[in-house]
Amino acid sequence: MAQQEHVRVAVIGTGFGGLGAAVRLRREGITDFVVLERADSVGGTWRDNSYPGCACDVPSHLYSFSFAPNPDWPRTFSGQKHIRAYLERVADTFGLRPHIRLNHEVKLMTWDKANLYWVIESAGGAVLHADVVVSATGPLSDPKTPDITGLDSFPGKVFHSARWDHDYDLVGKRVAMVGTGASAIQIVPAIQPRTAKLTLFQRTPPWVMPRVDRTISKAERALHRAVPATGTARRGLLWGIRELQVSAFTKHPDQLGLVEKIAKSNMARAIKDPALRAKLTPDYRIGCKRILLSSTYYPALAQPNVDVVASGLSEIRGSTVVAADGSEAEVDAIIFGTGFHVTDMPIAERVVGEEGITLAESWKDGMNSLRGATAAGFPNWMTIIGPNTGLGNSSMILMIESQLNYMADYLRQLNVLGGRAALDARSAAVTAWNDRVQQRMKRTVWNTGGCTSWYLDEAGRNTTVWPGTTGEFRRQTRSVDLAEYDVVRAGAVGGTGRAAGSGRVPEQPGRTDRETVTVGSGTASGAGSDTASGAGSGAGAVAEEAAR
Repeated sequence: MAQQEHVRVAVIGTGFGGLGAAVRLRREGITDFVVLERADSVGGTWRDNSYPGCACDVPSHLYSFSFAPNPDWPRTFSGQKHIRAYLERVADTFGLRPHIRLNHEVKLMTWDKANLYWVIESAGGAVLHADVVVSATGPLSDPKTPDITGLDSFPGKVFHSARWDHDYDLVGKRVAMVGTGASAIQIVPAIQPRTAKLTLFQRTPPWVMPRVDRTISKAERALHRAVPATGTARRGLLWGIRELQVSAFTKHPDQLGLVEKIAKSNMARAIKDPALRAKLTPDYRIGCKRILLSSTYYPALAQPNVDVVASGLSEIRGSTVVAADGSEAEVDAIIFGTGFHVTDMPIAERVVGEEGITLAESWKDGMNSLRGATAAGFPNWMTIIGPNTGLGNSSMILMIESQLNYMADYLRQLNVLGGRAALDARSAAVTAWNDRVQQRMKRTVWNTGGCTSWYLDEAGRNTTVWPGTTGEFRRQTRSVDLAEYDVVRAGAVGGTGRAAGSGRVPEQPGRTDRETVTVGSGTASGAGSDTASGAGSGAGAVAEEAAR
């Protein structure tokens, strides 16, 4: 039997998390790694979501890597095609292409406790061994479509917003849009002018704030190219403003009343019909569900060819869609904007740990991990954007970079341990971390605001959001505390031995070179800092240096 290929690290996914992990591995001097991607190109959620109007609701200069600034963002809030192009340039600029294996969907990852490595089986029969697995599949990778009676017999077109059918022409069609989340409020204004009739099924109205979007002028872009510090300062200001907002969400939800008034004024300017305005007014505290940004959503709903049904879709009879309130509509197409499998990550069903159970089984009572990264019983396996690392008001790239710091130090500790060794998060450490997170969660707007959101799992636990600032999370993940891990070593006769970690292993001398690579027009420069700060140093924001 031919010897199986063995790598030091296998990264799963090529979104921001996966590509960021690959860049950081190279910067740490690790080149023995692969990045497995199930699709035929990189980009993650920004490849999959290509629906009309798709854009980010975080400003571009903050929703990009600190180590790969792009001075050429065309708008304050950039669209999907520009974000996807940015990720393609990151893959090229940092030399990641040789490591990336496209069309390699991971079917199963099994921990071999005799040999201390992961056995990774991909679609098509390929098998790979990896000492460490970094799962960066992300929470927005697998669409969730509700089980609707009669959907199978619907004669028209059906698709999810994350699997948009660009070959289907909506012009003159009667369309049902199911859901009113972040995707739907972008889709509705984009397709409303084309449809003959648009019926929007709304179970819960969202809070919508104006989207202060504009073209970034040529002069601004030229300045950011010529003086990179100005782009850093811009990023720092955006970061700082959002950090100051956190306490209202996490400690003082009662302070959000003024924000609600602004949102209601935004609605009142566009929605003159009192009955429609009543349908669109939430009955829960703003921030309990993600606050959405749009200046075109409400004007679109006020158009005569749009009907808002303040109820969920419950049944389909032929071409007739029936709401839970009994109202009916004839439609030619149904578009589901119903979100993703967030609190039940599908990848967890494909990970089999030390005790022979899947990560999904380990998480049957709710997702939990140590510092959002590692799970007990799954040695040398970590997630990027794991449990309780989501944000309600800022850029996920900040959280990703913090977890990359943690990943880098995790690998350093393994190197210092030497030989065949693995680190397994201690159950007590995982429990202690999650108890603290859940205790802090009790007073946040996400738990007290009076809504049911995708942040909560089936048991009502918030296993999605981080109840603090991004700066605090960065400090909490700056380095690995070996006291929170068992060190697992291969035994003399194929068994394994365990020792509780007792503290930090001294760092080995490492590379000290630092660089910032500009990912704009495909150019790269070699000045600046290594990964890291979530903010810039300008505009009063304090830049925190990445742990090395």
